[in-house]
Amino acid sequence: MPRVERGVAARLTSAAPIAVALMCGALTCGSIRQANAEGSAPLGFAVISDALTRPADEAPVRRMLDAIGRDGSIAFIVYDGNLKGGAEPCRDGIYQSRHDLLDASRTPLVLLLGQHDWADCGLAHAGAYDPVERLDFVRQLFFADAGSLGQSPLNLARESDVARFRTFREIVRWQAQGIAFIGLNVPSPNNHYLTAGGRNGEFEDRTVATTFWIEHAAESARRTEMRALVVILQGDPDFSRYERRERFGWLRFSRSNQPRDGFLELKRSLAKAAETFRGPVIVIHGTDTPEPNGFHIDQPLRNDKGLIVTNLTRVAVAFRKPQTQWLEVQSDAQWHPPFRLRVRDVKEARTREPATPPEAPAQSSTPYVPYPSPYPTPSPATQPTLPASTPPGLPDSLPAPPSMPLPASDLPPILTPPQSLPPIYPVPASGVRNDTSGQ
Repeated sequence: MPRVERGVAARLTSAAPIAVALMCGALTCGSIRQANAEGSAPLGFAVISDALTRPADEAPVRRMLDAIGRDGSIAFIVYDGNLKGGAEPCRDGIYQSRHDLLDASRTPLVLLLGQHDWADCGLAHAGAYDPVERLDFVRQLFFADAGSLGQSPLNLARESDVARFRTFREIVRWQAQGIAFIGLNVPSPNNHYLTAGGRNGEFEDRTVATTFWIEHAAESARRTEMRALVVILQGDPDFSRYERRERFGWLRFSRSNQPRDGFLELKRSLAKAAETFRGPVIVIHGTDTPEPNGFHIDQPLRNDKGLIVTNLTRVAVAFRKPQTQWLEVQSDAQWHPPFRLRVRDVKEARTREPATPPEAPAQSSTPYVPYPSPYPTPSPATQPTLPASTPPGLPDSLPAPPSMPLPASDLPPILTPPQSLPPIYPVPASGVRNDTSGQ
């Protein structure tokens, strides 16, 4: 019997699961489809977040990881921040317990840090620790190796491989099946921007590192002809807050009580990356805004001219029950559309027989409901040649992210989609094999 999440599926029948077609131009779609049809197989990954808030959560999260591990279509898991609760003290023992739990995952698990993991540790109820000291401790405990967590670690490229960013081991990237992934350390509620006087050293250094990583990854993805760029972080960047860049804005006296936007540089880096890469850019992050379907999709980012960045789409994730729910992302180049999302419930996942081979999502009794593509199918054509020059400030010495051999693919141009149907693009699984027959 296919794994169908009755509770979640009932709520998503009309609005989700959601899938939107890859929107390509006439110069690229045909060759993309041909390349993917020849060398791609169904791929998928899982996103969980905010699941560990107290010791009592460890048992259900362990069951959820085990259920995901039995799904042969899931190649890796992204734990998108907050491996401890805001009310929990930032003691070494809690971090060690959560490390052991996540590291026991049968599926490779990429951990991204969130607000409660280090930024809130200075609060009294969290033990009044030094957040920077706690961040250093977490880096040493969780990111000592090049690989991810899990029994079969996924190889990652860490920003600490670059000499000038030696401490930023938690900022990572990897690629597979023509998709580049970026994992960042960008916590809620305001990216740990402090309003006290003096130099905001931790924030400023991490902002420089984040900007470099995003822009270099976008340029690398362009030069290596990646099909999409996926950026994952914990904090909600508040894309609705748009601030136009002003040449002499620092001279203006202001009495505004609104705090400085700690995500300002991040949003500008994302806009620049989308312009550089020119292919689909997907941003996945958590949000405190309740989402009836478990996630929300839109195109909220504007550039310095106030125009919507049309090749960037965000997926904001907010589970009702984070200890038992996870976001399933499935991709197949032969699906139309090829990228599909739905919230899964671990209770139903546990009823499936382990020996039953995984079935494609389209065969589920609760079918995916894709958005129809408003664009006609274009004819194949030759992909334009990409320049090999390196822009100023981007060194050639940065190690390439680990990956399996990638099939040849083309890049879609920037398109202006209808505002009522924001585009979602194919997201790949990792280089780890999807079948679990050897386990």
